[in-house]
Amino acid sequence: MKLKQALLAGAAVVLAAGGASAQISGDVVKIGVLNDQSSLYADITGQGSVAAARLAVEDFGGTVNGKKIEIIFADHQNKPDVGSNIARQWMDRDGVDVIVDVPTSSVALALAPLIKEKNKVFVNSGAATSDLTGKACQPTTVHWTYDTIALSKGTGGAVVKAGGDTWFFLTSDYAFGHALERDTSNVVTASGGKILGQVRHPLNTSDFSSFLLQAQASKAKIIGLANAGGDTINSIKQASEFGIVAGGQKLAGLLVFVNDIHALGLQTAQGLQLTSAFYWDQNDETRAFAKRFEAVMKKKPSMIQAGVYGGVTHYLKAVKEANTDEGDKVVAQMKKMPINDFMTKNGSVREDGRVNRQMYLFEVKKPGESKGPWDYYKLVRAIPGEEAFRPLKDGGCSFVKG
Repeated sequence: MKLKQALLAGAAVVLAAGGASAQISGDVVKIGVLNDQSSLYADITGQGSVAAARLAVEDFGGTVNGKKIEIIFADHQNKPDVGSNIARQWMDRDGVDVIVDVPTSSVALALAPLIKEKNKVFVNSGAATSDLTGKACQPTTVHWTYDTIALSKGTGGAVVKAGGDTWFFLTSDYAFGHALERDTSNVVTASGGKILGQVRHPLNTSDFSSFLLQAQASKAKIIGLANAGGDTINSIKQASEFGIVAGGQKLAGLLVFVNDIHALGLQTAQGLQLTSAFYWDQNDETRAFAKRFEAVMKKKPSMIQAGVYGGVTHYLKAVKEANTDEGDKVVAQMKKMPINDFMTKNGSVREDGRVNRQMYLFEVKKPGESKGPWDYYKLVRAIPGEEAFRPLKDGGCSFVKG
């Protein structure tokens, strides 16, 4: 009788252990980095985001609860249909548990409901539209790094306060540009400024001449660049060639990355104010990460790439604590835990999936102020998360209570 009880007890232990290990599907935690690998956002995301994810996995130890962590990546070509097809194949056939990065808001908005349908996790670092945690929110989406609300409040608010009270927008003609123009317009008008007009340009434009001439003709004090990456670089370069700034108008780069400043040079970019979640030279921790990243990528990390590191790390911590890779359970755990890494101190994931973090308003240094390559920013002010992001109650997220 005692032998039978012992055997039954042993079998129960084996079954319990088997049940616990089965919580990690396929006995592997698989991360898919989906972004622009070949076009205008490749420098600020691309292989740099893959490298950041690999550094996060390395620092985590390479396994979670005894299960291997794997990373795969692909190029979504900034096209929602391409991104959706890759994501579906990853989740249905390849066992991907979490999709990270995904710049280009139109792609991110297409993926969010699909990822929720498959009960996987979406940790977005690259897309900007605030709709990801507003009217298009999904319970398995975490919007990690920044959004159009924070950009508009940081840069737009500062420019209006400094006297830039008439605006004309040069806007990238897709979801991100529309959201950034909308959110910045709201800040400008709420601060007593006026919007004199806007012109929309196709994604990945090489010739901005006709758009800049319209902006110049508006006589607006501020030309708001509601674009990003290569489009921002080209529009600033061509505005300089047209003598727009020399003629008295000012440019407001609403989404500018340190990589953009590196491409433009300080002579062209000096004095530009911008809002960011991260700068490599903020403190010893950011400098240490940047040094490791640069050893791999031969350049400093963008805020998107730094955000990929943080998002992957927080996701893996949640998988470990919840002992599962089921999307809804992992995101619920992510929302319970504070975020503390080199980029984010005392951050949190809100009910709507928005990460509440401190943002920063920077000004680009003059050439004489820089001590060397990549020494480009000086801090204007830190912006608390509660000020930077939209209040939870105002987003229109369907599953936010109250």
